[in-house]
Amino acid sequence: MDNLSLPVNTFTPLDTENFVNESFRVVQFIANYYQNVEKYPVRSQVKPGYLQNLSPSEAPYFPEPLETILEDTESKILPGLTHWQSPNFFAYFQANASTAAFLGEMLCTGLNVVGFNWISSPAATELEAIVLDWIGKMLKLPQPFLFTGQGGGVLYGSTCEAMVCTLAAARDKALKELGPEKITKLVVYSSDQTHCSLQKAAKLIGILPNNFQAIKTSPSNAFSLAPEDVALAMKDDLAHGLVPLFLCATIGTTATGAVDPLQELGKVAQEYGVWLHLDAAYAGSACICPEFRKYLDGVELANSISMNPHKWFLTNMDCCCLWVRKPSMLIESLSTSPEILRNSASETEGVVDYKDWQIALSRRFRAIKLWMVIRRYGVVNLMAHVRSDVALARRFEELIRGDERFEVVVPRNFALVCFRLKTSREEEDGNEVNMRLLEAVNSSGRAFMTHAVAGGTYIIRCAIGATLTEERHVEGLWKLVQEKADQLLKLE
Repeated sequence: MDNLSLPVNTFTPLDTENFVNESFRVVQFIANYYQNVEKYPVRSQVKPGYLQNLSPSEAPYFPEPLETILEDTESKILPGLTHWQSPNFFAYFQANASTAAFLGEMLCTGLNVVGFNWISSPAATELEAIVLDWIGKMLKLPQPFLFTGQGGGVLYGSTCEAMVCTLAAARDKALKELGPEKITKLVVYSSDQTHCSLQKAAKLIGILPNNFQAIKTSPSNAFSLAPEDVALAMKDDLAHGLVPLFLCATIGTTATGAVDPLQELGKVAQEYGVWLHLDAAYAGSACICPEFRKYLDGVELANSISMNPHKWFLTNMDCCCLWVRKPSMLIESLSTSPEILRNSASETEGVVDYKDWQIALSRRFRAIKLWMVIRRYGVVNLMAHVRSDVALARRFEELIRGDERFEVVVPRNFALVCFRLKTSREEEDGNEVNMRLLEAVNSSGRAFMTHAVAGGTYIIRCAIGATLTEERHVEGLWKLVQEKADQLLKLE
């Protein structure tokens, strides 16, 4: 027998003493990373394929010490990261992190339960229902969306999952009435600012590409979805033998932070009998604050609503909340009953089996992370966190307005500021100039922002929300933008 196949020592992959010692070293590594994250280039500066050249071609045959692995993490992995937790990260939308969420994630990973049905871990199922009702009440959702009101919620990893599951439920309800052959007639509606996950979800559930209607928006109404345009599109589709199925409204679009008029869109949805979904992935968290709750007015007309705590609720990735008025519609579309999972608790129909609310069978204990965040910080501090970011965004907006070379492109609703450098000559391509300005800022490594194109205009997006961001970082960003603009204009 080959001696290399024999274990050198007794293999104990979950020795508790070793677990404590090594976990402490990893926690210390992460703490040091947070203390020094500001020193790294925010956007990674590496070239494609860099890591392949630094890695062995074969997996290690024998175990390696933790110290060696952490050293490699420091020297090889960190340079290849774009540092989402940097206080100078202003790109996309933030991925919040917090001590409480980190501790909750440790509990989730450490307990490592797979709560696909109630009996597989009763506490996992029941805690999920509890925290979703907690957040629903923070948002002042109507009672029919809560478990205490015959509705309910579920935790997913992403908005895309919420889109797929609600679309599938809407599709199956429609085809039950119309017949399966009518799937080619079903139409999904959104604005041209709606997140691309909806289009992906529509593809996955069998909607024909031509039956996905991304209705054009304009600067005249701050790129929000006009109810009259939706009604006209649905009326026209009906006249051509198509069947309106699903309408998605957004609170805080990705490109510009636009808010769709939920009340009016809800009336259109009711008139045409379509499923209305509210995507509040980004800005839903802000609506726990009374001053932002107005953006949810009309939610009582929706069939479902989703928001991502991993964006603005101090909850580390991943975590998406979905609430539905009629959970039975999800269950009818997504449930399975293999013999191996049959049990008396499920068959009494007195318990929730979350496997029937989602695509996958397995699921993580995400609820304990949210539970930890809410209990450790309380509603008062979660509101303070949102308000602090909004105040920083307001400050950045003031700085922009104080420099006549720049303009704020769309009204700011939350903590996303959309701006651009004005062009001084008519023949100049303003989009090209702003593209070069953004690249100059990002390639410096001192900050990272991203762009959008709305109404044909190239916009620089400053999304404020990283947990460690302070006013000095916002002011430093503005100085950097001005510095790069000065250099750019000198070259013109």
